[in-house]
Amino acid sequence: EILSDMKTGVPMNRILVGDVGCGKTACAAFAAFAVLSAGHQVAIMAPTEILARQHYAELSALFDRLGYRTALLLGATSQREKKEIYARLAAHGEERIDLVIGTHALLSDKTVFSDLALAITDEQHRFGVHQRAILREKCPSVHLLVMSATPIPRTLALVLYGDLSISRIDEMPKGRKRVSTYVVNESYRERLYAFIRKQVTEGGQVYVVCPAIEEKEAEEEDVSFDLLGKRAAPPLKTAKEVTETMRSALPELTVDFLHGRMRSAEKDAVMQRFSAGETHVLVSTTVIEVGVNVPRASLMIVENAERFGLSQLHQLRGRVGRGTKESYCVLLSDAESEDAKARLETMRTTYDGYQVAEQDLKQRGPGDFLTSAAGETVRQSGGLSFRFASLCEDTDLLSAAAEEVKGILSLSGEAAEAFKRDNAALFEETKRIFQISQPLLS
Repeated sequence: EILSDMKTGVPMNRILVGDVGCGKTACAAFAAFAVLSAGHQVAIMAPTEILARQHYAELSALFDRLGYRTALLLGATSQREKKEIYARLAAHGEERIDLVIGTHALLSDKTVFSDLALAITDEQHRFGVHQRAILREKCPSVHLLVMSATPIPRTLALVLYGDLSISRIDEMPKGRKRVSTYVVNESYRERLYAFIRKQVTEGGQVYVVCPAIEEKEAEEEDVSFDLLGKRAAPPLKTAKEVTETMRSALPELTVDFLHGRMRSAEKDAVMQRFSAGETHVLVSTTVIEVGVNVPRASLMIVENAERFGLSQLHQLRGRVGRGTKESYCVLLSDAESEDAKARLETMRTTYDGYQVAEQDLKQRGPGDFLTSAAGETVRQSGGLSFRFASLCEDTDLLSAAAEEVKGILSLSGEAAEAFKRDNAALFEETKRIFQISQPLLS
């Protein structure tokens, strides 16, 4: 589908969605190779310096061997290096950089390409329409390929990414081990500490994810009570509290702390230590960098798991199991509601990202699929609602509507003018009927 788009002579606008570790980067590398083979330039943009460095380490080794000139452009790149990269991106001939990998620094006014034909953005939820527009302004004919590891039901994708063609990878590479998932309560805490020690002793690393940063934030959360005044939901575990508890319970291990309010440089430094294996246990909020590959990470623990959506839990589970080591996900929850138990049981027994996403959409609506620029969930009241259709039940209707719109947008000449006339007449007739019926309705 990607190659077909790039052969049409019309700039590609395509999103590639697929589960964590399914091979999206391999598809991006193949698309880049196709464009480089035709003598053009390629840019790959990642949301964080750590992820950009990871892509550069993997892809530059491949493309350098094939004779293509590569470069890494970050906010932290020295001014002298930036000046040289800017000059070589705009150059022609043997001095020109063929493939550049970087962060938002690629969107700088100083970044000018001599022949950019393909721009790839990783982790689409961290970039938006505005960033795609900037890339399009730099080169109006550039092909755009965006990627997302968040499995989104087709109906929701049609709404959120209506301006993009959608490609989906719905299977995993052979040999990928399933991450064993368990749901336990607070009574398992001591056994969990022993399991953490065992994982680290065997060369693994551990993520611990909490729903809040500190006590003040936890207190601001809505707390519901039942008719007898009993707390209906367990109190929130904060990352700060859990970090202190872990350091006390596991003094022989290195425990680090990460959250979204830290400065970019601080977050990158923490993640760099974890990626390098210097940190045994990383306690974090959901700001954990999506896409960062830490093969040694073998255990994911989620505190207050009932507070997270199924798609979020699936994404968090995807942070482990990226190497050859047997990996585990432990969902900690003292929730007693049947709804919470049913949701966590779905998570324990379901491993296909699209099935998880479909269940999440049915249970919670589309609001929590939307994320902020910081990568954290945007909670909204209501949701994406329609008067005559349901995102969950009317997949065929929404798909047909999307195809109809594509057909309308492809009209030109007399056909387009006829369509405008017919719709103008229909609109006037509808308005007339409404004006007649309004007094009756009131």
